[in-house]
Amino acid sequence: TPTFKRILVTGGAGFLGSNLCRRLVNEGNEVICLDNFFTGSKLNVEDLMGKPNFELIRHDVTEPFRAEVDQIYNLACPASPPHYQYNTIKTLKTSFLGALNMLGLAKRCRATILQTSTSEVYGDPEVTPQCESYWGNVNPVGVRSCYDEGKRVAETLFREYRTQEGVDTRIVRIFNTYGPGMHPYDGRVISNFVMQALAEEDITLYGDGSQTRSFCYVDDQVEGLIRMMNSPDGHPGPINIGNPHEFTILQLAELCIGGRGLG
Repeated sequence: TPTFKRILVTGGAGFLGSNLCRRLVNEGNEVICLDNFFTGSKLNVEDLMGKPNFELIRHDVTEPFRAEVDQIYNLACPASPPHYQYNTIKTLKTSFLGALNMLGLAKRCRATILQTSTSEVYGDPEVTPQCESYWGNVNPVGVRSCYDEGKRVAETLFREYRTQEGVDTRIVRIFNTYGPGMHPYDGRVISNFVMQALAEEDITLYGDGSQTRSFCYVDDQVEGLIRMMNSPDGHPGPINIGNPHEFTILQLAELCIGGRGLG
């Protein structure tokens, strides 16, 4: 029996998706990468294009998609505020309809499906750090709600397809991730600081820089996704994936300034 799997990755030409595709292809799996290229780019998967076990398809997950696959990683959704606020209704449709369409595919194929949810489902948390049992402090009518609430309802869809339809679902909640393939202008703090440092501009701090964040390197994030997908006990989640160690925004700025002369 073959050890490789047929794997669908939605949002596979994005930052996290392209790193996941690369790992899965290098492990010998047959990988179908779906992306509508709103925030993803063919350049992110350029090195995979000639490989016989990699296929790139332009497709929007708000439309149904049919294929025969063993596993589905559902990553499709713009994840940074400038991108998901560009077309808020489209962001909601991507989260909801994308999850619905991929769950339907998983049901037909009897595939295992993993949803990349987000720490944003906790809203503006009153508890730090957030554990998976925390329900959050949320606002359904805020400026970020198109992303937060879309991800929350996608989690609900995954739960209901598991309990009602018997689909093998997994949910992970992703915290801040960084590494090769990040969009340079995605509006998030690491991208902003690195771009300012490379341009030898002053680093923009909001407040005194004492706010804390945790940042997970993308290879570790990918490892977490793959382990969750293949967990022998079939744990449905949700499971938080991130770096448990926090440091301040000021420390991050100092690291970026200190790295200006590198490379």
